[in-house]
Amino acid sequence: MVSVVVGGHYGDEGKGKVVSYLAMEDDPKVIARAGVGPNAGHTVYKDGVKYGLRMLTCGFVNEKSQLAIGAGVLVDIKQFLDEVEITKTGGRIFVDKRCSIIEEEHKELDKSENSKKIGTTASGCGPGNAARVNRIARLAKDAPELSEYLADVPQMVNDAARKGEEVLIEASQGFGLSLYYGNYPYVTSKDTSASTACADVGLGPTNVDDVYVIFKAYMSRVGEDPYIHYLSDEDVGKDPLWKSVLARADDAGMPGENANEKIAHLFGEKGTVTGRPRKIAAFDFDLAKYSIMVNGATQIVLTCVDKMFPECLGVKSYDGLSKDAKSFLNNLEDQMEVPLTLISTGPDVSDVVDLRKK
Repeated sequence: MVSVVVGGHYGDEGKGKVVSYLAMEDDPKVIARAGVGPNAGHTVYKDGVKYGLRMLTCGFVNEKSQLAIGAGVLVDIKQFLDEVEITKTGGRIFVDKRCSIIEEEHKELDKSENSKKIGTTASGCGPGNAARVNRIARLAKDAPELSEYLADVPQMVNDAARKGEEVLIEASQGFGLSLYYGNYPYVTSKDTSASTACADVGLGPTNVDDVYVIFKAYMSRVGEDPYIHYLSDEDVGKDPLWKSVLARADDAGMPGENANEKIAHLFGEKGTVTGRPRKIAAFDFDLAKYSIMVNGATQIVLTCVDKMFPECLGVKSYDGLSKDAKSFLNNLEDQMEVPLTLISTGPDVSDVVDLRKK
């Protein structure tokens, strides 16, 4: 069984939490990281410790799984080695020998005025991908620091799939940041859809059984993007649900000059990589439907339900969800026309309503 996990909106959907849950619940033989590179941060909690990872898959929480970074992923050597040390995954983490390396010069180039305008993470991914396209990049097989980690990741992944073992692919960022399908030029430096995630790790499309597309119960975006309609004070005032969320923010004394900033503080919304505050927007159904279509979603995952409906924090059964939350979820599933199977209700790996078990 091969499953791919991708973001459905603009990143920050909680892929790290979902991947860590699937890693523990489905016990994959191989968990492979796809995506752009270290410009996306995924957060996961293990044994009460918070990990903000940029290179390794959040599936490391399953100590029996082999971990891999696919050939399509850019590698920051220092970041990678630091994360191997922090997560204690030496001996079971592998890097495809064809990954290209982010150099210091790429990070410097990523601090250009255009990069600042777009709001990049300045992690060197754009220039790193440009170097690869121009055939001047250094590959992992040429980096002595990575020699003990090198592997043929497509062989690993496909061998496991052929044996009928569980394989989990973790993509990065979100569909709305796709170089092809996002709000150009406010996008990342490659496509972020499930098809490209498969190519990143060397999987053919006929080998994929499930595509999990993850959405938040609302949207958030770090960086610039004038095409997104962020929640305004007027929007909040017209919507009873958002009005109640703002009231909670006010009661908690959240700082901010407007409703959006107060709600962002209430939700704890800031970028994992940059630390920059995120802006909040209501769930975009049109974008979600398009994302589901292009990604070929077979299952929908919804996260941060507990932030919109705090009474649902830590709930692990559908019956335990509040009436308002169920109404919200039923409306979403009806409009998406794809089964909603996983509902995240908190930061802990086990805070999940898993409807696949029905």
